Amino acid sequence: MEFNNNLRYQLEFILPRVQKPGRYVGGEYNQVIKDWAVIKTKVALVFPDIYDIGIPNLGIAILYDQINQRPDTLAERAYVPWVDMELEMRKAKIPLYSLESTQPLKSFDIIGISLPYESLYTNVLNALDLAGIPLFSSERDDTHPLVIAGGHACFNPEPMSPFIDAFVIGEGEEIIHEIIDCYQQWKSQDLPRAKLLESLTKITGIYVPQFYEVKYHQDGKIEQITPLIKTAQVPVYKRIVPKLPPPVTRFLVPSIDVVQDRIAIEIMRGCSRGCRFCQAGIITRPVRERSVDEILNAIELAIQNTGYEDIALLSLSSSDYTQIRELVKAVRDQLNGRHLTLSLPSLRIESFSVELMEELRCLRPGGGFTLAPEAASERMRQIINKPVSTDQLLQTTREIFLHGWSTVKLYFMIGHPSETVEDVQAIIQVCKDVLREGRKIVGGRAKVNVGISTFIPKPHTPFQWTSCDQVDHIEKKQSLLKNELRSSGFKLTWVDPQATLFEAWLSRGDRRLGEVIYTAWKNGAKFDAWQDHFHFDLWLSAFAQAGIDPYFYSHRKREVDEILPWQHISSGVRASYLEKDYQLSLDGVTREDCSLHCHACGILPQFSDLQFMAGDAKWKCPEPSGLRK
Repeated sequence: MEFNNNLRYQLEFILPRVQKPGRYVGGEYNQVIKDWAVIKTKVALVFPDIYDIGIPNLGIAILYDQINQRPDTLAERAYVPWVDMELEMRKAKIPLYSLESTQPLKSFDIIGISLPYESLYTNVLNALDLAGIPLFSSERDDTHPLVIAGGHACFNPEPMSPFIDAFVIGEGEEIIHEIIDCYQQWKSQDLPRAKLLESLTKITGIYVPQFYEVKYHQDGKIEQITPLIKTAQVPVYKRIVPKLPPPVTRFLVPSIDVVQDRIAIEIMRGCSRGCRFCQAGIITRPVRERSVDEILNAIELAIQNTGYEDIALLSLSSSDYTQIRELVKAVRDQLNGRHLTLSLPSLRIESFSVELMEELRCLRPGGGFTLAPEAASERMRQIINKPVSTDQLLQTTREIFLHGWSTVKLYFMIGHPSETVEDVQAIIQVCKDVLREGRKIVGGRAKVNVGISTFIPKPHTPFQWTSCDQVDHIEKKQSLLKNELRSSGFKLTWVDPQATLFEAWLSRGDRRLGEVIYTAWKNGAKFDAWQDHFHFDLWLSAFAQAGIDPYFYSHRKREVDEILPWQHISSGVRASYLEKDYQLSLDGVTREDCSLHCHACGILPQFSDLQFMAGDAKWKCPEPSGLRK
């Protein structure tokens, strides 16, 4: 193993002066060490936030596992240092380095950046700058690493397009190997960098922004998005893994406390619910499941490989896993008496969910029970396609309290432009009703924690054409909630409306926002996801310096025939389906779960020759039908 001993020597002097030096030294149990002298291709996986948040990220863990299975390639990790460490690194002229071997990032062949959400954008620029790599793709030459990015935020890659060489659209388990193969072939032929980028455009799921030209009308709307070379695809279809590969079982075990210290097993990917505000439900389609045996085996191996005592079975809607009863019983039998805890998040609002959790009670502490009704009035439920009645919610919460839980957490969303004060008052009433039912059953121990998020019309959802609510409206709604839910028994959390607006700008913007992001970073923006480091005025100033009106992106309703900034990126779901669903929301019509009735969204016909497996059962898409008023 080849370590950068000079960097290690320098770190010995600065680490005693920073918080949590364990963030910066690596050495975790299960880290993969390979010999730099014999490995053909080196990949640095970068999560653009601090170690504490980045190390539990499942996407990074999957790619780390996939790449390091190759004998010709290594994957190492890097995270963004906290402000104290960054200051020391800049003073000592220490570049951003990998934890495994302390190699500078600029020594790697490929840098893969995870972008799960937009508030990480300035951290990406900070990481590249710390690494000594030119921020703009156009300024990199053959001596610089290939900079790629993937994650949910990349389904609108345009705001970050000046800084990223190539975006991975969709799932990474297979495409990462094709990228590495393409890089190795380019490297062996001693061709210019432009040829590498051109070769990448031939891979399904790769978007190289420099090969697309965007023209604008005088009013700022997009006139045309045009590919500049023959191999640049339009649209760029997302990459889908037809059958999920075996789960990660050798998780890194950090030596310091991090936000989630656990085994995370993805039991299924995709969701059939069709909530109109949910981008993840669209971009992870179609539904694919792992078999019960594969999940049980992965849990057992992961326990042996890590010693972790907490296990999370992950999905967007765990109750929809087709073998959920068998899985719960098998996990209970496998883990009972071993002093382990297990969480099964994202459960439906129904008594069935309570029954499932009751079966797992022997594996988890008392704690609380989380439900996500999202809306409390019948009108809003029809608009967002979340058809869960108040009676059903109250019946489920009664069952939760009757089964011994004392705390229920409810997630609601405010800020849809069609929302009224009456809809917000309905949230208050439902919360009070739930607490009242709880106190009938468990007395003063009953608690209701209420989480309030704010609606953002995300790309690739049926709401992509609508607008954000006005900030003053959101503030009034939040004040109403705070005043009415301040009594004993309630705990209320909410999102800063300015932070919501900021996220809306970046998620709905076009490539002109690259200048805004760069200016904001240059003026000090970083760690925008952290409340105490987010400076709204700094972003307003960056928009002003760029001569761009930010509200053009957030508060303007868009016509369905307008060319959207992400229109050349395909989630696999037809635009006509999204447009139809948008119209249904305006008419107050809901769609049934697509596992019951296919609504012809377009995702499965593209892949009809592939087997989307649920154990031994093929995912079936019934005939299109099933609207209900």
